[in-house]
Amino acid sequence: MANRLKQLLRENKLVRVFGLGQICHPKIIDIIGMQGGYDAVWLDQEHAGLTLPQIEHACLAARATGIESFVRLAPTDYATVMRPLEAGAGGIMAAQVKSAAEAEQVMHWAKFYPRGMRGVNGSGVDGRYATVPMNDYMQRANDDTFVAIQIEHIGAVNEVEAIAALKDVDVLFVGPADLGQSMGIVGDWEHPLVWQAIERVAKAAAAARIQWAILPRNAAYAKRCVDLGCKMLSVGLDVWAVQRGLKAFLAEFESI
Repeated sequence: MANRLKQLLRENKLVRVFGLGQICHPKIIDIIGMQGGYDAVWLDQEHAGLTLPQIEHACLAARATGIESFVRLAPTDYATVMRPLEAGAGGIMAAQVKSAAEAEQVMHWAKFYPRGMRGVNGSGVDGRYATVPMNDYMQRANDDTFVAIQIEHIGAVNEVEAIAALKDVDVLFVGPADLGQSMGIVGDWEHPLVWQAIERVAKAAAAARIQWAILPRNAAYAKRCVDLGCKMLSVGLDVWAVQRGLKAFLAEFESI
């Protein structure tokens, strides 16, 4: 099945994704899918250390409820990038990339020949458990696998035009908190230098005719990003959703 997330981005649609890490369970993904309004979930293996069985179950739930999935990971080695794809994730998001060379290495690990040199194993989910002819499997995987490169370090910003121009990069995903930290600006997402960096990412994505994404702190922040051309918003995280829900319940019954 073609990756719907890639198709929506090609159509210049605004997509909404939800982050899961600390509380990653198939039932939550089922709830998100039934709630509607979200196009994908991203699973945070970078910070939460999700196991492959957790990723497999989460991706299975996403497929069952009709939404896409991708895994944020620290691209430290080939297996780290490849295994979530064989577990059923629709793509990967490479965190803490600092250069175009590092981004190209991610592409080499995530794609088969002729784009890269990912190890061939058609017996995984993406090969429909060995039911797809090998050449078709490799071509479909190359066409459908979603790849986002996180721009969350000033080194990546300094090379963002080269990163955006790399073949088969789908999205530049801005991480404002880490980006600010790498610039010596801690906790100030509204700092002019942070916005200058975001604007540079937006221009690089537009020039390369790809999309860019961000995890916004609030609706006003998201609106400013959308006005700059952002087409993917990470609207909410699992922990934030629980915290807001608990506060809402307590506020509702505060007078009793």
